[in-house]
Amino acid sequence: MTEAVEKLDLDHLRQWIGRSTEATDVVTAQLVKGLRATLFQDIGEPAKGDAAPWTTHWCLAQPVFPMSQLGPDGHPTRGGFLPPVPLPRRMWAGGEIEFIAPLRVGDESTRASRISDVTMKTGSTGVLCFVSVEHTITTPRGVAIRERQDIVYRDMGGAAPSSSPKAPPPVAKHRESHVSDPVLLFRYSALTFNGHRIHYDRDYVTKVEGYPGLIFHGPLQAALIVEFAAKLHGDSAPKKFSYRGVQPLFEGTEFSINANETSTGMELWIANAEGQPTMKGTATW
Repeated sequence: MTEAVEKLDLDHLRQWIGRSTEATDVVTAQLVKGLRATLFQDIGEPAKGDAAPWTTHWCLAQPVFPMSQLGPDGHPTRGGFLPPVPLPRRMWAGGEIEFIAPLRVGDESTRASRISDVTMKTGSTGVLCFVSVEHTITTPRGVAIRERQDIVYRDMGGAAPSSSPKAPPPVAKHRESHVSDPVLLFRYSALTFNGHRIHYDRDYVTKVEGYPGLIFHGPLQAALIVEFAAKLHGDSAPKKFSYRGVQPLFEGTEFSINANETSTGMELWIANAEGQPTMKGTATW
């Protein structure tokens, strides 16, 4: 057991439940152009009032810290709004989004955030600490989005390679393929003001965190799934979309966005070059 795990005091961390914060930003045409380009959409010339991509809110009002307050992984040092979980690795585990109305170019958007839960469990990689954050995104027209984000913290130790054979890749009725180019990862980091080194610093991610390459952002995978679902459903975003990360997706390989219709909506997933899911989602209308 590492020193970080020994310092994990769940009762102390749960004192952050109920803490809240609020931030405001504006949906600009330049942001919409950049996000459309990163999501493999037609860029166009977005004008005031045009609908933005469905997950544009992930690019808005991101926290800004001075360089002196960043940790070795590029994230802000622990504490503040989020509880100071001592485990060194931090990633999005998944979440759920309720789409009510699109954000539009020119909107002033306000995000109200609240820590809703802090839990701990043991997985294949050791002790995991989950922090759930609820967000409500509003514009002058009212509530546009409600969501829950689940952030997972874990120790540096990795899971032992599995010796069991992989399940056959699922078969998709709808499929779209792209390449996880490092420039794509850089662009999304820039759009979301995300300093996490695992997405752009190959020396750090391979030599410090022990991964084989740069890691594709969880939110970017989720954003691509949402846009794919909306495109298949007549450019209408799902009323509810839930998603969870299954395994990392790395740079430099082909990946696919996949969907199958169900009786209630769609099952969706991102798959790596071997066809194995890296993120799964469900959408209902």
